Amino acid sequence: MLAARPYRDRFRRTLGVGRGQRLVLLNSTWSSQSLLGDGGDDGDDSLPALLPRLTSELPADEYRVAAVLHPNIWHGHGPGQVRAWLDRARRSGLALIDPLEDWRQALVAADLVIGDHGSVTYYAAALGTLAILGAAPLESLDPDAPIADFVRTAPRLDTRSPLRGQVDTLIEDHTPQPGPMHFTSSVPGESAARLRRTFYELMGAPEPSRPALLVPLPLPAPEPARRTAPLRVLTRLRAGAEVAVTRYADPVREPAGAGDAHLAAHEDTRDPGQLDLADVIFRDGSPDDARLGPPGRWTAEVLARHPHCALAAYVTGHASCVVRTRDGSLLRLTAGAEADADPAAYASAIHAWLAAGRTRAALLADGLTVRTGSTAHHVVVTAEVDDAVPGDGTRQAPPATSPTPPAGRSTAHADGADAPRAGRRSPRTGS
Repeated sequence: MLAARPYRDRFRRTLGVGRGQRLVLLNSTWSSQSLLGDGGDDGDDSLPALLPRLTSELPADEYRVAAVLHPNIWHGHGPGQVRAWLDRARRSGLALIDPLEDWRQALVAADLVIGDHGSVTYYAAALGTLAILGAAPLESLDPDAPIADFVRTAPRLDTRSPLRGQVDTLIEDHTPQPGPMHFTSSVPGESAARLRRTFYELMGAPEPSRPALLVPLPLPAPEPARRTAPLRVLTRLRAGAEVAVTRYADPVREPAGAGDAHLAAHEDTRDPGQLDLADVIFRDGSPDDARLGPPGRWTAEVLARHPHCALAAYVTGHASCVVRTRDGSLLRLTAGAEADADPAAYASAIHAWLAAGRTRAALLADGLTVRTGSTAHHVVVTAEVDDAVPGDGTRQAPPATSPTPPAGRSTAHADGADAPRAGRRSPRTGS
């Protein structure tokens, strides 16, 4: 892992961690007192309850949440049961890390590890990464063991309090603990040579003269964040052509913060009723996927099917999407060289821009800067050739007006679909 640290940014990009994002990695060992086994008699394990809170309380574009579980958890409970426990968090963007092949790369990539008394948490501390404890069973540890000292002194996560403030404060105030580094290896970087020498001495065989070399950690398969849970989006127009976007996946409560709010829903959301409430509907896929049709046609179909939706967005890649507005305009959003946020966030920024009465012409002329947390992403906006062709071969734009909205819904789109209003807060239902 020490040898792989120069490639940390590659491992982060593999997990879809962009500039300005923090990777929070949860780890549980195999034990009745671990993070996934500390529920006691009531069976209320910490990890299944904690993961949905992390994915909903931490802004989606500022944090990436992943989990690595001990192999015996997968074998002991079964993959189906584990995935069922973590399903809600998965739909909110959680990445599940392969516990045999990819856990080391994730550990190198992490900004924060939340764990227990298992070795992976201890390795994180040995790497100098902030490691905090969600479960800390001292009674099962040898009091003289290095891991016991680590458990006594490592910071704790207060699972009964809001999580974001704790996470930010702990990361900003972090000072690496010397104990785990020292006890893991007193000669960091020399393990290959020293271990090989020891092994050959034990075998009573001559050691080869060639250098002892390590097999490099491979790049895992890409795993970008995919969120099908409803997203509560706060937007705020800033000076110039800039929109600040803060998205929360499936929040239990209405997110606090300045700005206007809207609901963005993936077309594959578990609750189809969310699509009738959404201001922005999006999906991801290849632009030439014959099952969905070209992006322009898909966006037209979505707006026709959901008359209270203001904007449909087809994410065609990690840096681009095609959006259609309620007045029928078809636009392509393309990230600049330094932009690396989720293109669905760019679509929400376009919706906020138009909802505030700003013009499409300004977008085409100057593009838009989308700010997620402290990171700015410049987005180029171009007019797209309209390929929305219905079954009879004639072009057809979505209707410019919407029928009366259902009871309890915002009237944002009823008073002029081509100029949706900002400032509304759509009702929220379950994911």
